[in-house]
Amino acid sequence: MTVPDSSSYEGERVRLALLDDHELLLDSLGSWIAGNAPEFDLVLRASSWLQLVHSPAFPTDLVIMDLQLAEHVSIEARVRTCRAAGAKVIVLSAMDTRLDRQRAIDAGASAYLTKSQPMHEVFAVVRSVSGIDGGAEPSTDWRPLPTGATAVTRPSLSEGERDALKLYADGWTTAEVAAMMNVKYETAKTYLRRVREKYGKAGRPTSSRSDLTRRAAEDGYLV
Repeated sequence: MTVPDSSSYEGERVRLALLDDHELLLDSLGSWIAGNAPEFDLVLRASSWLQLVHSPAFPTDLVIMDLQLAEHVSIEARVRTCRAAGAKVIVLSAMDTRLDRQRAIDAGASAYLTKSQPMHEVFAVVRSVSGIDGGAEPSTDWRPLPTGATAVTRPSLSEGERDALKLYADGWTTAEVAAMMNVKYETAKTYLRRVREKYGKAGRPTSSRSDLTRRAAEDGYLV
């Protein structure tokens, strides 16, 4: 097999970033790209989310990121931040569940791929997402969802529920939320209970304050 020569590639190269907290994977991916994907210019290898977004090379045209990082930043928040900055996102993960894939796609990822797939398959999709001729057929997901799968939804909250959620997620106690909303304690408690129930029915549990704060951030209620 002939190894592509990146110096001979005459098209406009796609600026690419990799985000994974396993250094070995970063090195192996980087080596494969250098030897087999001359259409891509790997300008950024980040082992943490903060390293990625604080790099002067960010945003890139495309970010390939792992689903799970040691940092407590949800995949929704990471994908949406990259998309808002102008970068497309492909999630490359060792995990493969319907919910994880749908979370990534619903947040704006162009594809969800698994690390068990051969690299030539992965980069067929990467080329397609990047608009490079010869890639796989364009798709918002590399594989169809299993039968009966449904999209992760953003619950419809009333104005009172949204206000209570925002205040509670900001760190106020239920009693303080009630005082700031000028309602009774039981009313504020009911608002928050309904918020939890709605997220639970949507398959996005909020058993803890941190979970509730994460959901509020993912759905734009903390803006």
